[in-house]
Amino acid sequence: MLLDEPTQGMGHEDVDRVMELIKRVAEDRTVLMVEHNMRVVSTIAGRITVLSRGAVIAEGDYGTVSNDPQVIEAYIGTSNPEEEMW
Repeated sequence: MLLDEPTQGMGHEDVDRVMELIKRVAEDRTVLMVEHNMRVVSTIAGRITVLSRGAVIAEGDYGTVSNDPQVIEAYIGTSNPEEEMW
C-alpha cells in the first residue's frame, strides 16, 4: 500500500485514529508512506529512508535516522550560522 501524507491537515484527534488504522492495515502488508509528521513516523515506521534532493542520505530506525548529522543538516539546517550558504 502507498500512502502520501495520510495525516496532512488533520487535527490531533484524527491523526491518532488514522495512525491506529494504518497500524492495523499494515500488520500483513508492506506500506510505503511519505509523511512529514515526525510523531506519526516515529510511532508507525519500522524502517525509514530519508531523501534529500532525490538522494538517499540515511536509512534505519527512527532513533538512528533522527540523530543522523546529514538528516539534521538537510531538514533543520546547521547549528553554526557561519556554515550556512545562501
